[in-house]
Amino acid sequence: MGTLLLLFVCLLLGALVARYAKPPAGIVHGINWWVINIALPALVLELVPKVSIDRQLWFPVAAMWVVFFGGWLLFATLGRWLGWSRQRIGALTLVCGLGNTSFMGYPMMQALHGKEGLALAVVADQLGCFPLLASAGVAVASLYAGKAAQPAVIARRILTFPSFLALVLSVIVGALGGWPSLLDSVFTPIGATLTPLALFSVGMQFKFHLGERPLSALTLGLGWKLVLAPLACWLLGTAAGVGGLTLTVGVLQAGMAPMISAAILADEYKLEPSLANTILGAGIVLSLITVPLGNWLLGG
Repeated sequence: MGTLLLLFVCLLLGALVARYAKPPAGIVHGINWWVINIALPALVLELVPKVSIDRQLWFPVAAMWVVFFGGWLLFATLGRWLGWSRQRIGALTLVCGLGNTSFMGYPMMQALHGKEGLALAVVADQLGCFPLLASAGVAVASLYAGKAAQPAVIARRILTFPSFLALVLSVIVGALGGWPSLLDSVFTPIGATLTPLALFSVGMQFKFHLGERPLSALTLGLGWKLVLAPLACWLLGTAAGVGGLTLTVGVLQAGMAPMISAAILADEYKLEPSLANTILGAGIVLSLITVPLGNWLLGG
């Protein structure tokens, strides 16, 4: 309960500071840099060597692929029927196909399922969602913006990402028996900064302006991201015999709020950025209800 309270307090504090205080220019960029380049790799280095390798670990990763490619198929089909522009299809594919599995997913899984759930959330994010953002996400953005994707740039982005390098090192260390306790005592407090800072940053960036945005696109996009996608992943997992916490975390990560970086990517490629940001804001708010509700339905 205390971690859930921390989640709401940090989100609210970020939103209040952005609205009423006068934070230094570039504070969000600085916080995000620390979270992505320092706190997240430290968390990966702490948790991944302790993950028990079993045959069900494919599921949290596969669930991220189901969300992205299932969303792409859905929005491309709906787009043809409803006469959507290519920019709208691309925007919906990005923001409703990629989840906020780190900034929102890590603290929520830790709040709901402790360190064991957090470790599985890291697997879903680092082996599923992040590589999708850096590869298929960039390819979709380029395709619907009429630009050519650059495979070499995509590969370099993945292979040099700090937490991906930390993940590779952690797998090796885990196979060798884990870190000495002295190093664990360093990684743990650094990684612990991720939850409050990430949620504070999300709160500072929160925007929700419905305005003239089409309600049908907003509803269909969030209907997929928050309801249909996790349902599809639950059906896949149960059909494949996946159970326990692995199934629960995989399904909840599939139903996480839209990814902030996906909205930024949509903005960079001019794929209806106003719609993308509205979906992002609404998705963050609604996921604070749908994810705990989904956890309850799954027996978590």
